[in-house]
Amino acid sequence: MPFELDTEFKPSGDQPQAIGGLLSGLEAGTARQVLRGVTGSGKTYTMAQVIAGWNRPALIVAPNKVLAAQLYAEFKSLFPRNAVEYFVSYYDYYQPEAYVATSDTYIEKDASVNETLDRLRNAATRSLLEREDVVIVASVSCIYGLGSPDSYRDMGVSISRGGEVDRDDLLRSLARIQYRRNPIDLRPGAMRSRGDVVEVFPAYEDGRALRIELFGDLVEELRWFDPLTGEVLKELDEVTVWPVGHYVTPEDRLRSAVEGIQEELKATLPVLRSEGKLLEAQRLEQRTRYDLEMLREIGFCSGIENYSRHLDGRAAGEPPACLLDYFPEDFVVFLDECHVTLPQVGGMFRGDRSRKQTLVEHGFRLPSALDNRPLRPEEFAALVPRMVYVSATPGPAELEQAGSAVVDQIVRPTGLMDPQVEIRPAEHQVDDLLAELNAVAADGSRALVTTLTKRMAEDLTDYFKGLGVRCRYMHSDIDALERHALIRDLRLGVFDTLIGINLLREGLDLPEVRLVAVLDADKEGFLRSETSLVQTMGRAARNVDGRVILYADRTTRSMQAAMDVTGNRRAVQEAWNRKHGITPQTVKSDIKDALASIYEADYAGVPTVEEEAGDLPLDAAALRAEIVETREAMLDAARQEAFEDAAGLRDRVRFLEEAELERGGTA
Repeated sequence: MPFELDTEFKPSGDQPQAIGGLLSGLEAGTARQVLRGVTGSGKTYTMAQVIAGWNRPALIVAPNKVLAAQLYAEFKSLFPRNAVEYFVSYYDYYQPEAYVATSDTYIEKDASVNETLDRLRNAATRSLLEREDVVIVASVSCIYGLGSPDSYRDMGVSISRGGEVDRDDLLRSLARIQYRRNPIDLRPGAMRSRGDVVEVFPAYEDGRALRIELFGDLVEELRWFDPLTGEVLKELDEVTVWPVGHYVTPEDRLRSAVEGIQEELKATLPVLRSEGKLLEAQRLEQRTRYDLEMLREIGFCSGIENYSRHLDGRAAGEPPACLLDYFPEDFVVFLDECHVTLPQVGGMFRGDRSRKQTLVEHGFRLPSALDNRPLRPEEFAALVPRMVYVSATPGPAELEQAGSAVVDQIVRPTGLMDPQVEIRPAEHQVDDLLAELNAVAADGSRALVTTLTKRMAEDLTDYFKGLGVRCRYMHSDIDALERHALIRDLRLGVFDTLIGINLLREGLDLPEVRLVAVLDADKEGFLRSETSLVQTMGRAARNVDGRVILYADRTTRSMQAAMDVTGNRRAVQEAWNRKHGITPQTVKSDIKDALASIYEADYAGVPTVEEEAGDLPLDAAALRAEIVETREAMLDAARQEAFEDAAGLRDRVRFLEEAELERGGTA
């Protein structure tokens, strides 16, 4: 299917020339381009138009899960008939294996996997193998090893109606790709067999399972069905069931891997002993032999990813397969907020290497564990044929790579200008800020406050709460789901002020924010650099009355540079508005619960009784009559085995009876 952009908006402002410039670059084979677009200029819409025009798979890489979720929601609405997928780290909690030599402390790997995010990751790779109209929104975790796409593709189980398949062979094939038999609870990653009917719930599906009806060795029927109700959803002619996980290894490859691990162990132990590392040698031999026994017996062991080089058949130093290897050759990558995302690519490799080098040196892992890693920056660049760097403040590396292929998008279609910036003394910044926050709250607007430390964010929140300000704090100790809930509650007006460090910058769509306050703005450093200040100021650029207050006792070079940038952009926008007779308007943006659509997709939303209660009958006799009538309906629904309806009616009866008791009646 071609990409079908579903929107009522037409490109305006600088968008037409930006879209045309990027498409021309892609068609000309330009490897690197920059989209330098100010906050609120519609960079996401421009990217969508380019994807629709290029009509090939696209990968959008965001610097964090919150921004990735926002982009996922936006692209889902822009491309409702195409495959828009979400690919981020599937860990709710992750403590990597590590060794602290100075205190002789070994830390075991500990992790909590989010099943929904795991399903979405599988859905992303499934779409890449089955379709061409695919947009994947990912975090930088997409550069981590994922398992060979060839093994994943080759181990898919294809079934067609009218084809022949032996039932036992089918079950064995499903078991080889990690589906587990569960005759009672059919859930994602499970299968069951009832006579000649085999049912399997693919790990990447949401709310539908596959029913295969056999007549001897003939596939008689092939259907999607609802695993809860049993209702048939769709008849199929053919289907491929893909593995439960990305780390699947054929039996012959597993045998070769075991032999390779044995050979590496045999070569490594003498080296350690010759260096006088007898304890390390004993530790490595004991652990590796245990892992080998587990691999022989059950095909899996704890920490199996550390043997990925042998399992994939890679040479020493060769990069692991990752999400990018699942894309076809002519895909395009958009590196959103590239000034943050691009440095993450290099930082991830170096941090991972340092930790694993220590494990190898002290005999906890074989040297091949070093090849279970994220990509190096040069490897990432080699895998991406076409990349568009997207940011309001692209860094020097991106601009150097793009050369003259830089497209500016400064004019906002809404006519909004960059916010006015004011500098105030830092001496009494907290008291001055308190008055500003009260004024913003009285106006029904929102405010963002940025501090330098987590401690200050928490203490300031407690102080302001004690003075009646409705505020909360957000920093890196708050998990991704809670961060998104905080942003959503801010927009909904549950509270008026959000206090944080540097999590309130890139890409967040907050049109209700009228004030951004930067405390200690003259403390030069990463959090108060020119780029950080421009990005932070941009959070007030979606509101027509947006203002920025920099609390500082002096004007630093970064402050002045950031103010010059915003001042120049204001001048450009103001000239455009005069020329076209545009009156600036605050951005109107729906409050989409993007993360809820991701995390809660497996659950049906059951309204509470209070939501459905409506107005109670005023008359006591009418209330009693409704109780009797509802109870009869409940019993009738139970007799018909409509148990969900019966449960809802039961809750309604209880609610009505409680209301009757409160009125002095007898329930």
